[in-house]
Amino acid sequence: MNTEPTTPPSSLGAASCYASSCGRVTLYLGDSVELRHLIPTDAAIISDPPYGMKWDGKVTRGKNGTGKQGPTRNHGKTILEDERPFDPAPWLAWEKVVLFGSNHFGARLPVGTKLIWIKRYDEAFGSFLSDAEEAWMKGGHGIYCKRDLSIQGESSDKLHPCQKPVPLMAWCMDKAKVQAGAVVVDPYMGSGSTIIAAIRTGRKAIGFEKDPEHYANAVQRITNELAQGDLFLGHND
Repeated sequence: MNTEPTTPPSSLGAASCYASSCGRVTLYLGDSVELRHLIPTDAAIISDPPYGMKWDGKVTRGKNGTGKQGPTRNHGKTILEDERPFDPAPWLAWEKVVLFGSNHFGARLPVGTKLIWIKRYDEAFGSFLSDAEEAWMKGGHGIYCKRDLSIQGESSDKLHPCQKPVPLMAWCMDKAKVQAGAVVVDPYMGSGSTIIAAIRTGRKAIGFEKDPEHYANAVQRITNELAQGDLFLGHND
């Protein structure tokens, strides 16, 4: 298993690249818009991009169902390029697309399906930030919900201030009808949850991240995931 980043040709415009020895995962440190020629035309785009909300990251947790209070681990950390409006246009050419945060840039999207992540139990509604988050999926008109509270148990260990639960991203792939063995691409990889979801569900993955710290964290998380092996799918051998 290749656990060290390799340097791709300078024509890629990326500072670093990681490729797993199994051939299922490739990660780029660089601008996904500039590097999108590397993405297969039949890939699925599944991502949580910067929303363009100029979020200051200063989250102080109150009673929100976890029993914890005080500043979060990532208190004050901002998202790279979140200070400017997000443009989804570069990703709309692909057939299968899921983009979180669509309530912030919905005017720039065609009509599609809504995927709603319910983040807490009913009794905790209204207690801490939003109760749910919204994603846009290309095609259709329906609204589908998934309750996933798993990230609350990981809140003290999150490597990214907006880290999504791995099961949630796997659910998005299923709703988009991404087949086993197909390629999932996350143009705004963050700490790599989408890539790990693809690994665990027998799909291939390509990730892009511009922030060197988040890229390094993602590489570490993903290499750890691949090193565990999988007795059922065999894709981590």
